[in-house]
Formats: sequence, C-alpha cells, structure tokens
Amino acid sequence: MTAPIPFFDGHNDFLLRLMLTPAPREETWLGAAGRGHLDLSRMKAAGFAGGLFAIFVPPASSGPPPDFKTLMADPPYALPMPPEMTHAQAQPHALTMAGLFHWMARAAPDDFHVCRSVADIRAAMQAGAIAGVMHMEGAEAIGPDLDALYLFHDMGLRSLGPVWSRPTIFGHGVPMAFPGSPDIGAGLTDKGRDLVRLCDELGILIDLSHLNEKGFDDVARLSNAPLVATHSNAHALCPSPRNLTDRQLHMIRERGGMVGFNFATFYLNADGRAASDTGWDTMLRHLDHLIAHAGEDHVGLGSDFDGCVLPDLIGDVTGVPRLLQAMAAHGYDDALIARLARENWLACLDRCLT
Repeated sequence: MTAPIPFFDGHNDFLLRLMLTPAPREETWLGAAGRGHLDLSRMKAAGFAGGLFAIFVPPASSGPPPDFKTLMADPPYALPMPPEMTHAQAQPHALTMAGLFHWMARAAPDDFHVCRSVADIRAAMQAGAIAGVMHMEGAEAIGPDLDALYLFHDMGLRSLGPVWSRPTIFGHGVPMAFPGSPDIGAGLTDKGRDLVRLCDELGILIDLSHLNEKGFDDVARLSNAPLVATHSNAHALCPSPRNLTDRQLHMIRERGGMVGFNFATFYLNADGRAASDTGWDTMLRHLDHLIAHAGEDHVGLGSDFDGCVLPDLIGDVTGVPRLLQAMAAHGYDDALIARLARENWLACLDRCLT
C-alpha cells in the first residue's frame, strides 16, 4: 500500500472540539470516538504531518450557541456580529485550550510534538510525529496591556489572528454575510498596531484571514513579515467577505506570504451555500485562481477542519489524499503537489518565525 503524501494544514479547530466534547478526551484525541473531522489515528492514516491548531474562544451566550451552519445554508444572509469579548471572559477558555494542546503531546509523546520553530517541525516529521504549532484565532485573550502575549508565546504561540468575525480591541473582523466585501469597517486600532509590532518582535505570524480589508492594509504597512491568510479562498469566485480579493492575493505574493486553501463549502460555492455536495471542479477552480494570483510558492492547505461544513468528497481528514489525487488528475505535477501539500507552508514559516 502506498504511503499517503505528507501535508501541513494551516488551520483547524480541533482544540475547541476537544474542550467542548463531553466524552473522555482520550477517546476524542486518540481516535476511539471516531467523531468530528480529526483525531490522532485518522490524521496519521491520512498523512497529516503538521499544522496550526487554533485556540478559538466561542461567542459568549446565555443560551445555546447559534447554529451557524444552518444559518449559512440559504444565502443571502447577514448574521449579526457577536459582541466584543473582554480578556477576562476569554482567557479562561484560551488557557484551557493551550493546556489541552500540551496535554495532546503528553498523551501521545511519540506521535505528536509541540513545535516552536521550523526546525522543530522538520524534526517531528522526520521522527514520524505530527508537528503541532499553536495558533490563536481572535486575540481577545491577550488583553489591552499585551502582557499575556509573552505568556502565550512561552507556551508555544507562533501564529495569531487579531480578530475572528467579531470586533476586538485590536481591530474589526469581517461579518458572516453573503454576498459581501471585506472592505467594511475601520482599520486596526492603536492597540492593534501595538499588537502587530510586538508580534513582529517576538516572531509571531499575523493571520489575516478574518481581518477586514483596511486592517489587512494596516498590517501590510506596519509589519515587515510575510502576509499570511491561513484559511481563505478567492473572493472573485465566491464573494464572501471572508475570502481574499485579487489585490490582496497579489500583495501576499509580493510579500512572500501564504494563503491556506479553505475546505469550507460556504467559502467555496459561488452562491455561498453551506452545501456538502461541492465537487472537485469547484475546489480546483479556487486552487487554480489562488495559484494564478498568489503564485505557486504561496498557496497551501488551510482546511478549517472541525470548524466548517466540508465537501462530502473530503468528509474528514482522511479525504485529503483524495484531494491530492484530484490535483494530480487536474494536471498538477508531483513537485507542485508537494509544494501545495507542505513545502510552501514550511518555507513561509521559516520566513515568519524567529
């Protein structure tokens, strides 16, 4: 049996699922439960060699959380922005997920390593272990004085998105709406500009995926680092405000950055539907567009596993080899597939992390 092609994934929400799942966490992580999009056994079977694992604090609510997948199944839609969250509200959840991230390595020391550099990532891959890099999606847990950033950096944080799809004290996220433009709202706040400068100083990648267009441009002006959107698609093909315009893709190319191709159907389908019948042709059309505008060296995978409605053709992490096979059938050669699968991410992280 041929071994799967190793791949690096720019974004997943497994830590949130691990925190919220009532089943014993060993079952959720090690693979006995068989639920969700990820667990250790399926990741290893699929060739998941490493990825950015998001700390994401869900919206505060007195009742059950909104069913975003159902709300986004019938465009057009314009979901109300969740309210701003204080660092006092966000930090307990963020610390819980950071602890779970390190627990994953303790529970499977031969199979999962916490990585703080590309050297760590490559060493983990060489040892046959999954290389886990801590990411934060929405910086509410950092707080206005930024002191917590030093703590999370010491815990392994190497990638941070200043916002999710809600406002923070640092900037403005794009709404969950369709159709829509990322050109909505003001740019970074003064505290957001301070956050970007400190991330540059510490060698923390700034993730632009949920940031509005003015905030994207502010990061481009303030930071000398590559411009990276860990899990976004082409706005020209699916006019969601979460997707990137051709201008933004050109900027990512010029700055030696990356865009992670997102598997979420509501960022793939031209009509914005959260519909799992999305075909290879739709996915490959986005990849072709991203490559044409950002360049072959600046596109990778950013699945959004455990945070989205996936195409049935992928289903869960074990469907990634099928996607790579579809790329080959589409005409991508082995060298390009290797770059899209992992090498572009590793080269970009080498440029971003210190």
